[in-house]
Amino acid sequence: MSADLTTAAPATPAASRRPLVRRAPSPTLRVAAWWLLAAAAATAYLLVGLEGAIGFILPRRLITLATMTVVGAAVAIATVLFHTVTANRILTPSIMGFDALYLLVQTAAMVALGVTGSVTIDPVLRFGAEATAMTLLAVGLYRWLVVGLGRSLHLVVLVGVVAGGFFRALSTLMQRAMDPTEFIVLQDRFFADFHGADPRLVATSAVIVALALLWTLRQAERLDVIALGRELATSLGIDHRRSQLVVLAVVALLVASATALVGPTSFFGLLVAHLAYQTMGTHRHRYVLPAACGAAVATLVGGQLVFEQLLGLEGSLSLVVELLGGVAFLVLLLRRARA
Repeated sequence: MSADLTTAAPATPAASRRPLVRRAPSPTLRVAAWWLLAAAAATAYLLVGLEGAIGFILPRRLITLATMTVVGAAVAIATVLFHTVTANRILTPSIMGFDALYLLVQTAAMVALGVTGSVTIDPVLRFGAEATAMTLLAVGLYRWLVVGLGRSLHLVVLVGVVAGGFFRALSTLMQRAMDPTEFIVLQDRFFADFHGADPRLVATSAVIVALALLWTLRQAERLDVIALGRELATSLGIDHRRSQLVVLAVVALLVASATALVGPTSFFGLLVAHLAYQTMGTHRHRYVLPAACGAAVATLVGGQLVFEQLLGLEGSLSLVVELLGGVAFLVLLLRRARA
């Protein structure tokens, strides 16, 4: 009887026996998710705790939000582009000595102008001078490191670290000869501060970041080819050396603008770039770049919201972000060593 029932049972279609496979969200939806998260964090930052004195609090929050958006996008784009031209996702402009270069420029300016000249100088003029000086110096440094020594990654890292150490030593030497008042004023500029930025400087940096983002999106396919490496890119018709120099100039301009606006952000770019790499599921720049920008804005604004509303500003957001970025750098370094 059981044999008859077994024989009479209808056969299960082959399609119904296949495991159900969930399709992963498209890269476009993932980019949109990052920006929705950033928009939610921005809305909460602007509206939470806004009882009374709206005319005083809201404009200050809008400037801080704009500053974090511009700086986050600039650092994210610069880090992704730097990874592209170096073919290495551990290196960042900061690790290669850019932050030390910023300290040197600030120290030299303080020595040359003094406290009075440094404080009374027009902010736009100071921003332009600092950004120009850091861009020119960084282009020369990166051209030598990445293009001139690019055949040996270990040599690039070694020379970059040594150059950063030299810049820090030179800055320390000048700081020891300073007046204590000058040193106190200078020390305030050594840490990233997203509050109280001049709206004119934020607008100028926003224009630079917007133009850089449009350029990178227009060059996304070329950047995808450059990321394949010198040999493959050259075989596909790309002038790799010239492309490296152009991208490095854009990186230097972006990092110089962000650093001159708020101060150094050493490992923040590494953190948000790898958030984009891990969540996108693709290495194409047309998706990774907007995702990194969204991750940067969501991280900065969300962190600022936590510090202001939950911790009552009892701490420094820049230090916490740098700590998380440093941990991410160590994790990536250990993974690279084990591979």
